[in-house]
Amino acid sequence: MLINRTSLSRTVDAINAAHVDGHTLSAADRGDVARWIAARQGLPGAYGGTFAGFPSERSKGIVLFTGERIAFASARHILGEEASRALRSLGVRDRGVTRALDAADEGLMQCLARAAEDPRKQNPGLYCCGKCSVGLWRNLLGGGLDRREERLERGAMHLRSVRDGEEGWRTFPFWYTVLALSEMDSNGAKAELKYAAPALERAAARATSSSVYTQRRQALATRVLKTL
Repeated sequence: MLINRTSLSRTVDAINAAHVDGHTLSAADRGDVARWIAARQGLPGAYGGTFAGFPSERSKGIVLFTGERIAFASARHILGEEASRALRSLGVRDRGVTRALDAADEGLMQCLARAAEDPRKQNPGLYCCGKCSVGLWRNLLGGGLDRREERLERGAMHLRSVRDGEEGWRTFPFWYTVLALSEMDSNGAKAELKYAAPALERAAARATSSSVYTQRRQALATRVLKTL
């Protein structure tokens, strides 16, 4: 069951899980969940005209695919980016779905344009903070927004300047960042994954866990290490 009637974030999580696990979704399932997500475009609480979570998600936050908990405005923003990515990945040809995606993209583009007006923010690959920047990258990687190559390359290059000396990055959620970097095809992204490799090796070597998020992290670590 893809649709969680009380949680947009869990519905998006189910779509991501199906994709990562290689499960083929039926046309009927893809259509149902796509139209359900599209119907949440622009509802109260939606960030920048994207897709609104439910009241409990707005008050308590959301859990990312890689297990990090995000709250407040960041949760609303990232959920909008992730829902856009998930909706696009379903590949459903439906006027209502297309209109919802176009409106979400337009809203996010307006947010990016406003952010670019701040003279302190000269990097088009970043958005307000580390976690929200990764949400932006994920949407770009899924085919949304504009200036994809430039934003992804500049964003990945920024990470070098915020390395924490412990295989991670200041203000950037480690596993969510690794997930995004694993889909990028640039020297900058590869360099950051190599920097994080010791942490990935430790995660991959841990005993099997019953936690779904630990399992996802181990699978991600193993997959990334094979590419380095």
